[in-house]
Amino acid sequence: MNQMFRHRVRFLAGAALVAGLVVLPGEVGVAQTGAAPVQSISEKDKAEGAKAHPQLLAEFGGAETGTQAAYVETVGKTIAVQSGLSNARNDFTVTLLNSPVNNAFAIPGGYVYVTRQLVALMNSEAELAAVLGHEVGHVAAQHGRKRQSAATRNAVVGVLGAVLSGVLLGNSQVGQVVQRGFLQGSQLLTLRYSRSQETESDNLGVEYLRRAGYDPRAMGTVLQSLANQNALDARLMGSSTKVPEWASTHPDPASRVRAALARAGTSPSGVTNRDIFLGRISGMTYGDDPKQGIVDGRRFTHPDLRLAYEAPAGFYMMNGTRAVAINGQSGRGQFSTGPFSGDLDSYVRAVFDGLTEQGQSRIDPGPIGRTTINGLPAAYATTRVNTGSSTVDVTVFAYEFARDQAYHFVTIAAAGGAAVFDPMYRSLRRISDSEAAAIKPRKLTLVTVKAGDTVQSLGQRMAFSDAPLDRFLVLNGLTASSRLVPGQKVKLVTY
Repeated sequence: MNQMFRHRVRFLAGAALVAGLVVLPGEVGVAQTGAAPVQSISEKDKAEGAKAHPQLLAEFGGAETGTQAAYVETVGKTIAVQSGLSNARNDFTVTLLNSPVNNAFAIPGGYVYVTRQLVALMNSEAELAAVLGHEVGHVAAQHGRKRQSAATRNAVVGVLGAVLSGVLLGNSQVGQVVQRGFLQGSQLLTLRYSRSQETESDNLGVEYLRRAGYDPRAMGTVLQSLANQNALDARLMGSSTKVPEWASTHPDPASRVRAALARAGTSPSGVTNRDIFLGRISGMTYGDDPKQGIVDGRRFTHPDLRLAYEAPAGFYMMNGTRAVAINGQSGRGQFSTGPFSGDLDSYVRAVFDGLTEQGQSRIDPGPIGRTTINGLPAAYATTRVNTGSSTVDVTVFAYEFARDQAYHFVTIAAAGGAAVFDPMYRSLRRISDSEAAAIKPRKLTLVTVKAGDTVQSLGQRMAFSDAPLDRFLVLNGLTASSRLVPGQKVKLVTY
C-alpha cells in the first residue's frame, strides 16, 4: 500500500544500488549464437505497449532505477532478441519493478517486466534469462491473442484476489464486487495460459537460453525454486493451496520442472554467471518497501503515513499497491482509503456504495456508529448480505486522520462472526516519528561461506522470526542436507 493512496499519481521507486559498471553481454560471457528468424514488432503493438506501460508501472509499485535495473535490462534484452521478434535491442523495454510480489510478464510491443522479489529468488543470471525468456516466449507465440479469441476478458485472479476468493464470497453481488475491489491495484489483470501454452513457452525459453549461450537447465532450476517458494508461502499462511504468484498465473511449476530439465539435457552447457548475478543483486530491497508500508507477521506499519495496526490472531496480510489484504479461515478483509470530504458517515456509505454491483440494488449499511479509537474519530457499520450460497456480515470501519484524509477496513465474515475483526479495528493507531524512523527495509545480502558454516547456522541469520532456515534454503535453492563449501556465495536477508 503506497503513497498512491495519498497522492494518486505519485509513483514510488528507489532501488538499493550496487556499486560497479553495467555489464554488457560480451563481458558476462554470453555467446551470441544462431538467432531466430527476425520478424518486426508492429507499430500497432508498439503503440499499445507504450499506452499500457505506465499503467503497469503504477500497478506494480513503479520502476526500479540504478545499476541493478540496468543489469536486469541488459540480460532481458540479450534474451529477448533470441525470440526473433526483433534483432534490435532498443526495440525492447525491460523493467525491474519495485514490487514484493513474485511476478514476471511481457506484453506485445517489446515490453518485458520482472519484480525485484522474483529476481531475489533466482540464483544465477541464466535463471533470470530463463524467466524473461519464458515471458517473451508467450508474446512470440501470440498466446495472449489466442487466449483473447477464446475469452474476451478472462482476468486472472491475482495475489490478493485469489487469496480473497472462497466460500465466503460466493457468486453473489457483494462477493463479485468485493473480490473485484481486492483485485484492483494488487495484480495485473492478465490472461491465464493453458498447460500447452506454458509448455510451449518453457520450450521456447530453453531454446532462447541455448541461442544466447546460457545453460538451458536454468529453466528447470528456477521453476523448482518457484515451486518451493509457493509451498513455503502456503505453509506459512496456513493454507494447503499454492500461493497465487507468478507460478500461479503460470500454473503448476512443479509438474514442469522435469520436462524443462529433460529438454535442456543433463550435461552442463553454456554459462550460468552465478557469482556475477549474486554480486549484482546484493543490496536489493527484499519484501516490502517501507515507502509502501511493511507487513511483519500480523502487524502492518506505514512509516510515511504514520500508522500501524495488527491483524487478528490466525490471520495473515499481503501488501498490494492500493490495498492491504487480510486473510484467515474465519474472514477476509482489506485496508485502504478513498476520497474524504470531512464527513465520516458519508465516507462509510460511499465505501458500501462501492461494493454494489452495477445494476444491482444498493447495499444499505443501516445506522452508522461513531466511536474514538486511540484518539482517532471513527465510524462503522455492519450489514448482513445473502451471497447466494451463504450469508455474510460485511463491515466498513473508517478513521479520520486529517480533514482531508481517512482510511478504512472492509471485512467479510460468516453471519454472526464479524466480531473476529474487533481487535484489529481497535488496534489502528498513529505512530510517532521515532517509531517511523525505526522501520528499516530488509535487504538481500551476499555472504561468503566460511569453514564451519552450515545451512542451519546461516539460516539463523535471516531477518525473520518464523521459519528462518526454510526461508534460507528456498532463497538459495538448497535443501536441509546441502553441504556448504568454504568460498561459496549465498544470499541472506538482513536489515
